[in-house]
Amino acid sequence: MAAATSHHTIVSIQSHRWNGKNSSMEKRAANVRLVSVASCSSGTRKLGLVSASGSTSSVIDPVRLPSNGKGDHTPKKSSESTLILIRHGESMWNEKNLFTGCVDVPLTPTGVEEAIEAGKRICNIPIDVIFTSAMIRSQMTAMLAMMQHRRKKVPIITHKESEQPHSWSQIYSEDTREQSVPVITAWQLNERMYGELQGLNKKETAERFGKEQVHEWRRSYDIPPPNGESLAMCADRAVTYFKDEVVPQLIAGKHVMVAAHANSLRSIIMHLDKLTSQEVISLELSTGIPMLYIFKEGEFIRRGSPAGPSEASVYAYTKNLAQYRQKLDSMVQ
Repeated sequence: MAAATSHHTIVSIQSHRWNGKNSSMEKRAANVRLVSVASCSSGTRKLGLVSASGSTSSVIDPVRLPSNGKGDHTPKKSSESTLILIRHGESMWNEKNLFTGCVDVPLTPTGVEEAIEAGKRICNIPIDVIFTSAMIRSQMTAMLAMMQHRRKKVPIITHKESEQPHSWSQIYSEDTREQSVPVITAWQLNERMYGELQGLNKKETAERFGKEQVHEWRRSYDIPPPNGESLAMCADRAVTYFKDEVVPQLIAGKHVMVAAHANSLRSIIMHLDKLTSQEVISLELSTGIPMLYIFKEGEFIRRGSPAGPSEASVYAYTKNLAQYRQKLDSMVQ
């Protein structure tokens, strides 16, 4: 079998316009090109994702935009926001080759290093609000990544599960609020539930049930594992949450990072990039690699994954992001 190879590819970026009237994306070609790193093996498509952090704006509660009662929102055409998607670093069950799903497993030391490296890649990109799943591995990844940001804002998990924890966690210093980034957790962003496969060794399961059957459970779009979720079922909850909670933040001009899981993020990318159910099943996301989208004038434009904090690379920076980096440079001089 041929070994996987990494190579630089010139690809055309596609942009997608947000249509508030029907809560959908309209696909549109863009005259933008980028350099991305792809890894190909046996036809498998791999993407590295991009993360964003820190901001000069003050921290506020999640934005609720006015609507007409039908979920319609009007984009701010003058604003430019960043959307960062990042799969959590390696978990302790990733290391053991076990089906994890919705079991709440922490990161390995390697996963911690991956999260830190992700933070270094996005340390010059602004972020105002973070969304994570309810799983500790995605929350650890978001926190560790934010610790690398040059703006040095503190990520703070919001607690709104009932009135008391919400009341008890209030911040009463405006200066402190401005140096904080709210972290919103949501079970809808969890990994898809693998049902009776959770906790089983992937190799041993393939030997027991057959490679084709296990591959169908893992990679088909609408066939769930025994008593579990299919990718289509996971997409229904993850994309709905993304539309209802994340998009309004971007429309309001906020910079957002989403730290989640392979399948919840595959679902969101399928929605943003308008992938078919056949295209998405071959989409693989590496642990701890961030992906950046620019949201401007109602469009999502994928920019790729920044190579590192020392490179003002063409696929990482727009004019606004370059100006933000210059401001960070002036702050630390």
